[in-house]
Amino acid sequence: MEKKETYYATGKRKTAIARTWISPGSGQITVNGRPVDDYFPIPSLRLKLGQPFDLTNTVGTYDVNVRVMGGGISGQASAVRHGITKALVLANPAMRQSLKKAGFIKRDPRSKERKKYGQKGARARFQFSKR
Repeated sequence: MEKKETYYATGKRKTAIARTWISPGSGQITVNGRPVDDYFPIPSLRLKLGQPFDLTNTVGTYDVNVRVMGGGISGQASAVRHGITKALVLANPAMRQSLKKAGFIKRDPRSKERKKYGQKGARARFQFSKR
């Protein structure tokens, strides 16, 4: 019997980290041991996970198993997409060009700016009183 190839990649976004494994299969996606419809109830987030597969015409050819932690639901969905993209590139380096053009390979560097001392927030100041 032929050994199943499994590819591992780590995806990140904001403070979310997704450890992603893909292997040839029927297209089943499992997130933290739960079906993807269960874990991501919002349809737009599930759509985000499928984008790398839609772009590379590999819908239903890989099973995905993900362990994701940290951040919120939107950041986690983007982290999973990043992990899937990196794993697909490992599985087939020819896919890299189309995924790079779509902007899926690069980690999204945007994150929350830290609060500064003597201020209300990152940019917000306390109200100035002249008198």
